[in-house]
Amino acid sequence: MNVARVLGVLGKRYHGPGDTHLGTPEDTLLATLLSARSTDKQTLAAFPAFRKRFPDWESLAHADWREIAKSIDTIGLYRQKARAINKLAKLILDEFGGRVPSTMEGLTRLPGVGRKTASVVLTACFGTPAIAVDTHVFRITHRLGWTKGKNPKRVERELMELVPKRLWSEINRVMVPFGRDVCRAPVPQCWRCPVAKWCAYPNKTKLPVHR
Repeated sequence: MNVARVLGVLGKRYHGPGDTHLGTPEDTLLATLLSARSTDKQTLAAFPAFRKRFPDWESLAHADWREIAKSIDTIGLYRQKARAINKLAKLILDEFGGRVPSTMEGLTRLPGVGRKTASVVLTACFGTPAIAVDTHVFRITHRLGWTKGKNPKRVERELMELVPKRLWSEINRVMVPFGRDVCRAPVPQCWRCPVAKWCAYPNKTKLPVHR
């Protein structure tokens, strides 16, 4: 499989950081958590006011979760996320000295944080190789023929076995914009795809002809 070549081609086209990679571990963790089951656009629109209202873990830990919910009510599952953030802030203060954990084990102990969110934080903020399997990575790697797993955890394991560790962090970074732009759900735009010749997807689409 031309794994390195595919990631290299996509990396040249999509060379920016992820939308929720906001510099600090705190902002990246919160933005990635908020973006689950929501769009990055919705998350980033609400994020500045949310952080102005709650600038640190202390303010989030001491707030009633309903106050947090009001500041993110344009985001999907905002009540559930507000409860998780309130508990997460308390745990970070109580058990991690107010610092975002820098390991997969530590991050996934936090309420609302799964392996995908943890992987984003590890790669963006700590330089730790990890593979964040979101809906785009899941869909695209199946179409490419790289994975067959029926759940994100299995796909993550398959990719770890297939992809050189030095390229793990590239997977989510390039496949998220590629999935929005070309390899869309439910129908990809294969006629625009720069890696189509290495793709195993059997139902490749052609440029629509308008008559």
